[in-house]
Amino acid sequence: MKRIFLTLAVAASVLVGCQENAKDETIQAQEAVDMSDFYVETEESASKGGSEQCHSMRVLNRQVKENPGLYKKMYDIEYATRKLTTAKGKPGGNTGGSGDVDVLPIEDGLGTINIPVYVHVVLPDANSVSNSQIQAQMNVLNDDFSSPNTNQLPSGASDFINDATNTGIQFTLAGTFRHNDSRSSWGTNDAVKAAYPPITPSTHLNIWVCEIGGGILGYAQFPGGNSATDGVVLLTGTLPGGNSAPYNLGRTATHEVGHYLNLRHIWGDGRCRQDDFVADTPSSDASNYGCPTFPDVSCKSADMTMNYMDYTNDSCMYMFTDGQRNRMRALFASGGARSSMLN
Repeated sequence: MKRIFLTLAVAASVLVGCQENAKDETIQAQEAVDMSDFYVETEESASKGGSEQCHSMRVLNRQVKENPGLYKKMYDIEYATRKLTTAKGKPGGNTGGSGDVDVLPIEDGLGTINIPVYVHVVLPDANSVSNSQIQAQMNVLNDDFSSPNTNQLPSGASDFINDATNTGIQFTLAGTFRHNDSRSSWGTNDAVKAAYPPITPSTHLNIWVCEIGGGILGYAQFPGGNSATDGVVLLTGTLPGGNSAPYNLGRTATHEVGHYLNLRHIWGDGRCRQDDFVADTPSSDASNYGCPTFPDVSCKSADMTMNYMDYTNDSCMYMFTDGQRNRMRALFASGGARSSMLN
């Protein structure tokens, strides 16, 4: 475990990576909490025998280490998010236990939020990804953010029906850019973004499609980071019809866009007391893989393995929750971290 010591007047609930006590803290509505000996801890993500497919949290940890000012920016975003989504600024996350928590969708007056998308295909043969494949990915994003498939919920998971939601967020393809580049592996250090920078990231979601390497399916930048690296990177084979089965139905994009819109992994990248800051996602002690048989119990409750922010097979994930909806949409409120996309 590596400890990065910071001296900031911040609340513990914005910890990056594994922070065992963050779940018990609150952000006060009118004042920050002075924790002069506060530190961020990073460690291996908990998992149930699978590989680490998404590197968004690792990228976030690296960015915070390189730019300590990012921590304060993320605190401000979290502060604003909780003021909008919870009473008296209290955290929206679970504190463990077996009871199901229902969260009401907040009427924020924003209507359907449309996000314009630029796609950058960076491959030795950039034409190997067809226009129809890119459009198919857009269709998957729009379906996943609007139409939870509760018909797939297994017997006994009826408690989750009330949690599944239409986020009211949609995506429109604004342009495709093709770059023939012989590089065979781009890694997760934003090299592909440096080579082919994002276009108007304040108003557009930029997605890079390339070969990442290391078994990584994708990574995203959380809101608050450098605009020069803002966006989502996807492994080519994860697009619909790609060669990365069982992760080739386009759900990696759904997962990574969730991070881009401020969602954490459903298990909070730690054990049972680690939080994803969402009340209606049950606490979990690790990521899930494959198509788990329900109930897969951890932390005294059944894991929501069908949530897009887990690691299960594309065919076995099919819902966001109302709490996740509210958290994402808070970014678009007046003054929010991604509110410029509405202009």
